[in-house]
Amino acid sequence: MRSPDSPVLTIDGLVKDVGPLASLDGKMLRVVSGLSLVAERGQITALLGANGAGKTTTLECAQGLQKRTAGSISLLGADPDTAGAELRARVGVMLQDGGLPPSARPLPLLRHIAGMYRNPMDVDALVERLGINQFSRTTVRRLSGGQKQRLALAAALVGSPEILFLDEPSAGLDPQSRQIVFELIAELRDAGMGIVLTTHLMDDAERLADYVYIIDGGHNVAEGTVAELLRQDHSTDITDRTLYFDAPAGLDFTGVLGSGLRVLETRAGSYSVTGSMTPQDLASLAAWWAERDIMPASLRLEARSLEDVFLDISGRDLR
Repeated sequence: MRSPDSPVLTIDGLVKDVGPLASLDGKMLRVVSGLSLVAERGQITALLGANGAGKTTTLECAQGLQKRTAGSISLLGADPDTAGAELRARVGVMLQDGGLPPSARPLPLLRHIAGMYRNPMDVDALVERLGINQFSRTTVRRLSGGQKQRLALAAALVGSPEILFLDEPSAGLDPQSRQIVFELIAELRDAGMGIVLTTHLMDDAERLADYVYIIDGGHNVAEGTVAELLRQDHSTDITDRTLYFDAPAGLDFTGVLGSGLRVLETRAGSYSVTGSMTPQDLASLAAWWAERDIMPASLRLEARSLEDVFLDISGRDLR
């Protein structure tokens, strides 16, 4: 369900052309084509898409970093192409490449950025929360990818923005850093901040997003909450499950399971069973194992995921 409050971002029919490019006979290349979306306060809105789908370009147009070719954008009630510094002070941006000065050190950099805002966050608390104090005296150029990501997030947050743009926020993060960053993002959402993020990692979106737009070929091809997208009727049924187990190699499951289930021995002794699985199918398989005194070495059952939905919609071929 979308928020009744005024959106932090509304995009209607966004078009973005780039070029001309010699490789395209001097013609303009359309990288975003009629894309529309709404991002609400107190929600995390995720743009999902493969590399080159138009996610980053959409965010840069929404922030006023690129001029749009056509369409309309309202960012906190203003047009980012014509608004001044007052609007930008209300917006936090974490770019995929960081955009951090390589010779700067994290703590002085954050204090400098905080000094540009009327009501900045507590720099020391932010540094402690994101673990930046562990490398606060190291220059940006010597930081690891994950450390740069945490610093870039702090730089985007230190001005206490009303809307936060995150472009691939978990790129380069180790599991511990990822957990800390995700917890902070969720807390900011719960405190009323509007957050818009791009990612090609379906697990990130499934864990974080309140509302999802799937982008393909420069336009949105599906939208909804994660639960709504999982319920949509695409080429795979929502009741599909995949059962993985390890057992003796070369087993023949003919007649054991329903005709709608697909059994594959992915490597010697490792099996997957995929399809619209019922409790009766599981009971039949367990009984078959018991008759032959087979105890699987491992066993797991996975439900249909957001990645399955994405692949059903956008295709499984490499681009």
